[in-house]
Amino acid sequence: MTAEIITQTIEMTRLSEPIVVEEQPFYIPMTGPASRPRRSLKHDDTFIVLDSHGDIGASSGGPDGLFNCDTRYLARLELVLDDVQPLLLGSNLRDDNSALTIDLTNPDVYQQDRIVLPKDMLHIVRTIFLWQGTAYQRIGLQNHGDRVATFDLTLLFDNDFADLFEVRGEKRARRGIGSSKLAGPADVLLEYRGLDGSNRRTSLHFDPRPTRLSVNAATYRFELAPHQSRSLFVAVGCNRPAASMPARFFPALLAHRREMRTSTTNAASIETSNDILNEVLCQAMADLNMLMTETPQGRYPYAGIPWYSTTFGRDGIITALQMLWVDPRVARGVLRRLAYYQAKEVDPRADAEPGKILHEMRGGEMAALREVPFAQYYGSIDSTPLFVLLAGLYVERTGDEETLTELWPAIEAALNWIDVSGDRDRDGFVEYQRATEKGLVNQGWKDSFDAVFHADGRLAEGSVALAEVQGYVFAAKRLAARCALRLGRREIAQRLELEAHQLAERFEESFWCDDLGTYALALDGDKRPCKVRSSNAGQLLFSGMVRDDRARKVAADLLRPHFFTGWGIRTIAHGEARYNPMSYHNGSIWPHDNALIALGLARYGLKHAVEHVFKGLFDAASYMDLRRLPELFCGFRREKNRGATLYPVACAPQAWASATPFTLLEAALGLEFDIGRSEIRLRNPHLPAFLNEVVLRDLQLGPSSVDLRIRRHGEDVSMEVMRRRGKIQVSIVLAH
Repeated sequence: MTAEIITQTIEMTRLSEPIVVEEQPFYIPMTGPASRPRRSLKHDDTFIVLDSHGDIGASSGGPDGLFNCDTRYLARLELVLDDVQPLLLGSNLRDDNSALTIDLTNPDVYQQDRIVLPKDMLHIVRTIFLWQGTAYQRIGLQNHGDRVATFDLTLLFDNDFADLFEVRGEKRARRGIGSSKLAGPADVLLEYRGLDGSNRRTSLHFDPRPTRLSVNAATYRFELAPHQSRSLFVAVGCNRPAASMPARFFPALLAHRREMRTSTTNAASIETSNDILNEVLCQAMADLNMLMTETPQGRYPYAGIPWYSTTFGRDGIITALQMLWVDPRVARGVLRRLAYYQAKEVDPRADAEPGKILHEMRGGEMAALREVPFAQYYGSIDSTPLFVLLAGLYVERTGDEETLTELWPAIEAALNWIDVSGDRDRDGFVEYQRATEKGLVNQGWKDSFDAVFHADGRLAEGSVALAEVQGYVFAAKRLAARCALRLGRREIAQRLELEAHQLAERFEESFWCDDLGTYALALDGDKRPCKVRSSNAGQLLFSGMVRDDRARKVAADLLRPHFFTGWGIRTIAHGEARYNPMSYHNGSIWPHDNALIALGLARYGLKHAVEHVFKGLFDAASYMDLRRLPELFCGFRREKNRGATLYPVACAPQAWASATPFTLLEAALGLEFDIGRSEIRLRNPHLPAFLNEVVLRDLQLGPSSVDLRIRRHGEDVSMEVMRRRGKIQVSIVLAH
């Protein structure tokens, strides 16, 4: 910020007057710290956020609740013993994320100044999982004392049927009507008639029937002999048919676990010589499996919990791209679903235009009423070229020409959007400008209102052309050209190749900034470059569009201290006008951003740079809770003997963050798949110093698969084919 701007700001603001900050649309507020850590579970369109005690709504600071299709179906579920909270012993997610287990005990319980239940007498175990729109919970109790334990256990519950955007902080002038009623001695119904005309219902079933039951509390009176055990079960269903009963706890749990195991069949597995990295990879795979959602078009990775547990175009595409080498089936589900929802007509209220690929879709009341524009929202400038890019990479990875034929009309429509609606002024660059005031101001992956700006801090105005988006278009057209050749459409292929070449030339002329030694963040509506050092330039390397000499300059800059913190590469370099290491997009570290940059570094043969990024994010993950990389974390410089600084409202798990360790391994190994030659290549493989060995099992190429062991020998690697199934060859290529 310049001195002139600072002076003007001081003159406009008197110290005696409060500073009013305008709240941006769809901002996620952070009003205070969470008093208990949160844990989350998900199954298809249902997710739950609980605190470390297994309670919902019992402690401040978290987006607690049981949610289904962007609506909260339970806002409170709190366990108390004789009106006091139990003490926490421990809280653990299963390694596969299938269930959460909480161990509790009782505090000293007094009546009339006399201890009637000494502390640590009861062991209480809560086991919670989700399956088919229902939250199941078993509460096991055991008396470890030498006397009879007499006590009341009460479950307090309630709901508000809040839309997810209300939970995020959006205010509503009007709401629907809620009601509660007993549906029998063991059942409660909480109901809501929304302003959208939809009826939503929460069904609570208790087994055995409680001693006392009301519309917001279930109380059990227990008398447990020494060493006696008892169990009770609670099932909370979202829109369960009125006459139906939930499945019993243990059969449902076994079915859920079988389903989770089956879903990962045929995916490659990875084991390394580093135990911590193995934990990171196992957690990442478990998180990705949990975020996968069965849809009519195939499995789709929902973006993240709690705010983005739905279909997001950009997030799904990038996650599928990151997982392409491990499990290409993810990409097929993503492509088919996004093709199904591709825009067919112009709708300014949804930023929709024919051929455009979805940004996000929402199923809540506010979306149905258009209080938010996200029922099916298309305000993303990069989802469309990324869709074409992923389609091309998927076909090259699998040779699946049947799916290519199915997708080709959607690919052609997307390419047409890129050339027509995406480039209204016909300058050869794809730009965005929102069509509705309710839509997103910025429509790249950095979609905060202040994420695109000039060197002096002024926000970019008009139709904005982002640097990395032009790279996506370049790669999309080249890949689409190869798809066209597969389908015998040679003229289309030649035209797309020519257009990609011309785009690369125009881009170098318009975006390169000699004074920065890197590419501009964007061009504003007047075609003026936003001369800001940003990680967007790093993603250009992933696209392969930029000149080799300039790619090396960009890479060198990204590894200097103003970008590289020791944990990863910041989104915006230290020293830029809007740099803030605690911001969402202007100085923080995003794992997926670093992952795409790492693929770009590998593309240009910069394997030592890949190692720096890999090691930084690996070290960050080693300090994270559950070894789980979150959506983002703060961009402070690394200090000795302490971990990275967390960002308070980051989603965890987040799909493209969970996929990041796999992408970093792909970049380090230089994995390439040639379906035509039945060959897997490792191009210039280089393992980082913390990794001596990697074993890949069931690495598939078409109908064949192979198990590989890669070992590090200083700067070199060796490869052993441990097992081969079908016709497949593997080679190491030591050349750029």
